[in-house]
Amino acid sequence: MTIFPPDPNLPALRLELARLRSERGWTYDELARRSGLSRRTLIEIEQGRTIGSLNTWHALAHALSVSVDHLFSTLCDGHAPPAEAAE
Repeated sequence: MTIFPPDPNLPALRLELARLRSERGWTYDELARRSGLSRRTLIEIEQGRTIGSLNTWHALAHALSVSVDHLFSTLCDGHAPPAEAAE
């Protein structure tokens, strides 16, 4: 029997991005300037039209001064992360 992992909580990841941007008082233009990403890409990520690449999330983490781990930990919101589930 194949056991599939739970789906990642992509809405939580998008909400965390929006929360961090808002907490800093940054517009999409400001985050774009700081991350090197386009304003359109940022809007599409926050609105759920695209997921973004690992490079995108790495740039966002640096721009927001948070770890990639912090951002990606939200993918497990609502279920146990793999390390906890194995214990």
